[in-house]
Amino acid sequence: MYSLTKYMNGHADAIMGAVVVNDESLHTKLQFLQNAIGIVPSPFDCSQVNRGLKTLGLRMRQHSQNGVAVAKYLESHPKVISVIHPGFPSHPHYERFKKQCSGHSSMICFYIKGGLEESRKFLKTVKVFTLAGSLGGVQSLIELPYLCSHASVPKDQKARLGITDNLIRVSVGLEDAEELIADLEQALRHI
Repeated sequence: MYSLTKYMNGHADAIMGAVVVNDESLHTKLQFLQNAIGIVPSPFDCSQVNRGLKTLGLRMRQHSQNGVAVAKYLESHPKVISVIHPGFPSHPHYERFKKQCSGHSSMICFYIKGGLEESRKFLKTVKVFTLAGSLGGVQSLIELPYLCSHASVPKDQKARLGITDNLIRVSVGLEDAEELIADLEQALRHI
């Protein structure tokens, strides 16, 4: 199962998914359901995803480079407690990441010093990053999972999962890495 909406489309302008199987019986059942229910993407959405697939390799290389640059910067910043990035040895699944992946992720989570007040100040002062709870597009996005993507999760579960009011999630886009780092730097000065 794939979300074609994210990296494969890459431009945040189509909503689509794909189920890929190598079992003829399951394929037949899914094809029947697709036809019976009418869950077929529009030709326009298909063309948007097709356009995105043509540049996927180039975009992923840039996402990877930018993600590593931003994560390394954050890891060294005195107002950042820790950085969660699977391509770093500090990540608990680093060895698995090395075996299963090539390149690096542009998805980064990090904890800033302080709490909700500092997180809000930080998010209000970024200029290049857009406050949004998505990922995989050409533009850099930032969010506070505690109040955005995971707002409906009960507090005790958030605590067990490490989703605190100072956890920031970033989807690093294709902008110039130095511009992204400068934006984070100026925003971190406000907390």
